[in-house]
Amino acid sequence: MVLNPVISKLTGKLVVLASASPRRLDILTNAGLKFEVVPSWFKETLDKTLFKSPHEYAVETAKQKALEVAKRMPHKHLKTPDIVIGADTVVTVDGLILEKPVDKQDAYRMLSRLNGKEHSVFTGVVIVLCQELEGQEIEHRTVDFYEETKVKFADLSEEMLWEYIHSGEPMDKAGGYGIQALGGMLVEYVHGDFLNVVGFPLNHFCKQLGELFNGPTSESPARGVEASETGEEQRSPSKKLSKCDGKIGMVGFSNDESDRAVPAWTSGGIVRKLNSTEPQRCDLDFPRRIVDLMDGFKASKALFTASKLKVFDLLTSGEGLSAKEVAGEITAAVESTERLLDALVSLGLLAKIKRRDATGYRNTDQANRYLVSTSEVSLHGYVLHCDERLWPLFTHMEHAVQEGTNQNERAFGKTSDRLSQDHLNSVKEEKLRFMNAMHGIAKLTGRDVVSAFDLSRFKTACDLGGCTGAMAYELTKAYPGLSVAVFDLQAIVEMSSHFCPGHLQDSSRVTFLPGDFFKDELPKADLYILSRILHDWPDEKVHFLLSKLSAICTPGCGVLVAEMFLDEERSGPSRALLQALSMTAGRQRSATEYHRLMKEHGFTQSRAAFTHSFLDAVLCIKE
Repeated sequence: MVLNPVISKLTGKLVVLASASPRRLDILTNAGLKFEVVPSWFKETLDKTLFKSPHEYAVETAKQKALEVAKRMPHKHLKTPDIVIGADTVVTVDGLILEKPVDKQDAYRMLSRLNGKEHSVFTGVVIVLCQELEGQEIEHRTVDFYEETKVKFADLSEEMLWEYIHSGEPMDKAGGYGIQALGGMLVEYVHGDFLNVVGFPLNHFCKQLGELFNGPTSESPARGVEASETGEEQRSPSKKLSKCDGKIGMVGFSNDESDRAVPAWTSGGIVRKLNSTEPQRCDLDFPRRIVDLMDGFKASKALFTASKLKVFDLLTSGEGLSAKEVAGEITAAVESTERLLDALVSLGLLAKIKRRDATGYRNTDQANRYLVSTSEVSLHGYVLHCDERLWPLFTHMEHAVQEGTNQNERAFGKTSDRLSQDHLNSVKEEKLRFMNAMHGIAKLTGRDVVSAFDLSRFKTACDLGGCTGAMAYELTKAYPGLSVAVFDLQAIVEMSSHFCPGHLQDSSRVTFLPGDFFKDELPKADLYILSRILHDWPDEKVHFLLSKLSAICTPGCGVLVAEMFLDEERSGPSRALLQALSMTAGRQRSATEYHRLMKEHGFTQSRAAFTHSFLDAVLCIKE
């Protein structure tokens, strides 16, 4: 079956692709489908351990992407789509799901796993059918399927793997390779749909459209469809049509395994299991988004409290602990502890498991990775910082808006300058706690920032205000030929040895130099890093610092600016917009504003990269 027989059925319909993938766009465009692209805002954070097979994970991720767009468009775009297409591709080998690598080392890890082996590529596809009912209600029906393709990598040398990694191609590809481009040289054979490996199973999609608009075909059931013992076609759980209740942020699983639900608290709302036999209504009058925002502070405080009590440190074992056991460890009442644990389950941070004696609780993958205090990429310190510093500050927001000033004096009884000085002069334990908070966020964002551009042309770098050196260590890991100097205040440099990675084979390429980048002469380097620096200072100091950089930089030198970028129209979802409410002396800027700012100081060549992490980046070159 080809697409042409169903194209006429789609004439006049608003078809939307909920993906920014250029590969999927090309595949569907070349097939003759007319559609709009509206990238999904759904965060791909589902816990993989909750799914029995990789294709279930891919299908559910695709479903959440498509439903987020289908529900957002009537509000943000002021138009209702007829059909929304969502897709998610994963690569699996040895039972492990490989998605997009976070940096070059991660790409090497993935490609090494695939080297010389056969692996599977799964793409989950979801089609959302939107129908406007009376009273401006919208009904969403979903149909989903998946496709599997077997791919075998040749036996590749280390040199060839690294040559491919340095090409930059692996960084936005599931599994770390793109079969349609340079990655094709890694592949020995393909069994199945080639386009499925590229990112979209066109043949299966066409068959599915044919069933939806022309009725069932006489062809044998496609993957994702089961045949009953009587010989009649029977939809498998992954193929069942389900309705979406507009009062609920996302539909639940459409099969009987839906107790393994996705994290219940998301930007789209609360998830619950839906019985497909129950009539569901979509009531757009219910202020779902407003209710989510009203309750958002409760979710934040549950995370802060659990982190302060080190609940996540207790639940790293797959066997888990009961509420009574956790209560005993944190010296708390059993009933209130159980309430906290259940809330964390609803937020997708913990999972419930069945034990002989009682219900157990354990961390999800994300909690183990980012919330356990001893994890290499732990955000534990930054979470505590949010609770102890940002939470009190933001409780006085009405005064901040009315007065247009930072509220440190109301929250802590001290001015911003006095607080900063107190951090520098504080006892070792307090200073380490603050630096640990900064280290966690820098460690997490550093991988995205250093891989946003190819920086291999630079041989020396200087990270101004680099604090613990987290960004510097990420740079030296990604670029073996680069040496980095961290330039920060004396009190910070004295504590830097506490944050040197223990597994780092060669730490000599990262050095720490004491100094004040406003008062002292800057070290010479080919590349300067300004990570979370410019937003913190008033314009006059920003221009002063950039003037110093311009004076010391020779043609070809670069400045890498890492900041939260404002949405150009100040309307889209943005952490920077919320961060700006702290009313610091500085201000947040958009990518265009950073381009203009750097151009004023002679850095005329600039490129922006949106990492979809905490920080985006602009690389500027002096001419």
